[in-house]
Amino acid sequence: MEGEQLARELASLHAQSWGWALACCGRDASTAADVLQQAYWKVLEGKARFGGAASLKTWFFSVIRLTAMEQRRSIVRWFRRASPSERGEGDIPASSSKKPDRTAERGEAAERLARALATLAPRQREVLHLVFYEELTIADAAAIMGVSVGSARQHYERGKKNLKERLADDLRTS
Repeated sequence: MEGEQLARELASLHAQSWGWALACCGRDASTAADVLQQAYWKVLEGKARFGGAASLKTWFFSVIRLTAMEQRRSIVRWFRRASPSERGEGDIPASSSKKPDRTAERGEAAERLARALATLAPRQREVLHLVFYEELTIADAAAIMGVSVGSARQHYERGKKNLKERLADDLRTS
């Protein structure tokens, strides 16, 4: 695929790519923006090349996922080496380090779903996001996740079951 055509196709996937980057980064918009930018740079610099073995969306989502994993490992390595003062510990009051409450932005049902999804195992959460939010097949999700279709299907089924149980528990307790 030529550079201009690849750029047009990636541009058409940008909104979905942003959603996937957010999912890969624990809904942290700042980290997701960095990861997505790094993924685009990998493509532009030729470090990630589309070979045509999968759909462009599947391939690019894999690039985003791997980039997010690399960034997470990099942050963990830095955090382990950094001193408490370099990490900013003690400088920020505990109350200001919390993420803003988004309850007002979301409906109650969406908030319950987000809480329930967050409690799932990472692979279950990934496959459900890819299938439901990104409207990919289980086979495409498997390719992005780097697992077999059977494994992805198992994570999908377990994830749906666990999500249903958690949502039911949440309704009972509220």
